[in-house]
Amino acid sequence: MEWLETLLFDSESVAHILLLYSFVIAVGVLLGKLKLRGVSLGVAFILFTGIVMGHFGFTANIRTLNFVQDFGLILFVYSLGLQVGPSFFTSFRQGGMKMNRLAVLMVLLNVAVAVGAYFLLFDRSDRSSFAMLVGVMSGAVTNTPGLGAAEEALRQVGLSGVDIATGYACAYPLAVLGVILVPMLVKAVCRISENEENDRLAAQEQEDTSQKPCRQYIEMQNARLDGRTIVELRRIMNREFICSRIRHDGKVEIPHRDTVVHVGDQMCIVSSEDDAEAVLTILGSLVDVDWDNVKGSEPLVSRRIVITKDKLNGKTLGQLHLGSIYDVTITRVVRSGTELFASASLVLQVGDRLTVVGQAGNVAAIAQRVGNELKRLDTPNIATLFIGIMVGVIFGSIPFRIPGIPTPMKLGLAGGPLVVAILISRFGYRMGLVTYTKASANMMLREVGIALFLASVGIKSGAGFVQTVMSGDGLTYMLAGLLITVIPVFITALVARKRYNMNYYSILGLVAGAGTNPPALAFANGQTEHDAPAVAYSTVYPLTMFLRILAAQLMVLIGCGVW
Repeated sequence: MEWLETLLFDSESVAHILLLYSFVIAVGVLLGKLKLRGVSLGVAFILFTGIVMGHFGFTANIRTLNFVQDFGLILFVYSLGLQVGPSFFTSFRQGGMKMNRLAVLMVLLNVAVAVGAYFLLFDRSDRSSFAMLVGVMSGAVTNTPGLGAAEEALRQVGLSGVDIATGYACAYPLAVLGVILVPMLVKAVCRISENEENDRLAAQEQEDTSQKPCRQYIEMQNARLDGRTIVELRRIMNREFICSRIRHDGKVEIPHRDTVVHVGDQMCIVSSEDDAEAVLTILGSLVDVDWDNVKGSEPLVSRRIVITKDKLNGKTLGQLHLGSIYDVTITRVVRSGTELFASASLVLQVGDRLTVVGQAGNVAAIAQRVGNELKRLDTPNIATLFIGIMVGVIFGSIPFRIPGIPTPMKLGLAGGPLVVAILISRFGYRMGLVTYTKASANMMLREVGIALFLASVGIKSGAGFVQTVMSGDGLTYMLAGLLITVIPVFITALVARKRYNMNYYSILGLVAGAGTNPPALAFANGQTEHDAPAVAYSTVYPLTMFLRILAAQLMVLIGCGVW
């Protein structure tokens, strides 16, 4: 039975480590599906399962645990950045400054509550107790890089022997619960309806009409424009539109830029919703046309064609000259479920679906030109994934100094990959990188990453967790951590709702990002089908990560007597 003992208890055995992680994650996920009054904690149960297993002696060597924890976190934040990157910059313009102001408020409140807890609960005669408070605060905001920065600052002030990780471990589990449960309290206080919040998000997603296409069937009635070509009409109206079909003298044809339009012609016009009313007003009036029963000079078809050739990634529609070469019209582009107006300046990406109208043979030629091989989209772009992670790790490891602060700052293994993923997903085509990832593949990476991260933290904390809590100052650390978590989250969420009328799901993402709390984000993502939590999280995370690291170091340097 030696093999069984090795499998169950040998912390150096690869088989034991794999078995331990598999058990913790599987049981945690199953427990996370249990609901109490309709509420479940989801993947957060992986953390608690890991704590239980660690408490009973099932663990792994610390280097392996640290590696798996960091690698899981990188997978989570990187795949998150790829998902929200395209909408990140738009959201930042629309409400990003407001969200970041609220995130700064939450950071300041965390520090203020931590200092208050120190005077109320800690022994002020021992300066090492203040160092322990910084560890508690790092756990209360689930910020491992902040803990590492504080430990580095402790070495500078001669307190490297203080084990502030103990305070971190005591505060962490309740912090995960706090950021999940406190917004629910705000929801009850403000009487928020989830259905109404989802409807608000759906309405907000439709508000940006600058690229959303609108199709209109218009009869030309403006005599002043009679005899003008399509390209002249665009120039006169100063509006971008596409005429996909035109009925002239009883025949339907595909117009070209030089096609002449006459009064009485009936056209199928596609433009952005912003320009739709102006185009209709200038050209004429709406008309009902049964295009399927109108005979044209040659039969026309409308098909959706998928871009799957890597060499077209980052090209604009105008650069491809598809319309002039193949005598077709591209009316719409669908990207990640969103319809975009097919303007000549639209930058194409692998995975985009083009709506092409033209003769069957020409449409088939377009399909061959752009690829239209759906199986190619099933193959993930592994090279881009690891190039992004590599650059993100390097970027997160670059130290930068702030005047007056002896310890350099770093974004770390979480902030660096997140920022790089956001940039690559938005601008990767300029470097020839194909960033397309199927939604299911992205979700798999995210879930695997957060599961590995939580299991590692739980297993590491479990060994001494119960002993720390039940003896010494463990209960004090837990109480202080609970106050540092709950009070700032409640105030920030309440201000976001009452002062700015922010959507509930955006609030969930905001407090998760301001608390640098991946488990809370995973919970928030499970509450809605919209991307609002992830977008809010990514909007505030980079600045928050910097402030968390800076705050931890400043508290050690100031509180422990450097200044």
